[in-house]
Amino acid sequence: MPRAVREQQMMDAAVRTFGQLGYRAASMDEIAELAGVSKPLVYLYLNSKEELFTACIRREAKALVDAVRAGAEPDLPADRQLWAGLRAFFTHTAEHPDGWAVLHRQARTHGEPFATEVTVMRDEIVAFVTGLIGAAAREAHHDPALPDRDVSGLAQALVGAAESLAGWANETPGVSAKEAAATLMNFSWAGLENLMNGRPWQPPAPAPAAGRARRASSR
Repeated sequence: MPRAVREQQMMDAAVRTFGQLGYRAASMDEIAELAGVSKPLVYLYLNSKEELFTACIRREAKALVDAVRAGAEPDLPADRQLWAGLRAFFTHTAEHPDGWAVLHRQARTHGEPFATEVTVMRDEIVAFVTGLIGAAAREAHHDPALPDRDVSGLAQALVGAAESLAGWANETPGVSAKEAAATLMNFSWAGLENLMNGRPWQPPAPAPAAGRARRASSR
């Protein structure tokens, strides 16, 4: 078997083991047995448990980013691109639950260098979503009304919500990728549309001091 194929076979076994057992609990013996190879061969190809876990994070992160980018067709309107990207995200995380567990749970909770690898992936997705929200603003306004800071903040919030929802969808029987994407789209797009049409939500104005005093005295 070619080295590259054997290495991917080992990484498949590692992702499954890390995703289901966690980084600390997973052993190289279990990974080797699942891959159908000897433990010395795993060390020969991938050097150490830490390097193997890092390689798994990088592979799964690239696959997720590629899936999201491939799902959002660039010729579609911005809302359709976002919808397609969300469907691609939730489809990928549903089809690769162990890979998602490695990225979303394991890598983030075991410090460096693993957390940095996930941050790189997340930054790519946030940048992609930022571009979609910016494009939507340009479609709604020839001179976009949303400042760059607001667009960036909205992208961060949307990606954070997608991450949490993916974990929930994978753990809740019967929730499809389409349903998860529709849930987030319904939650986010109405607000984005209002923003882009100049109807942002505003906090209520504070009551006049005299009114506050009257309410306090009536209690």
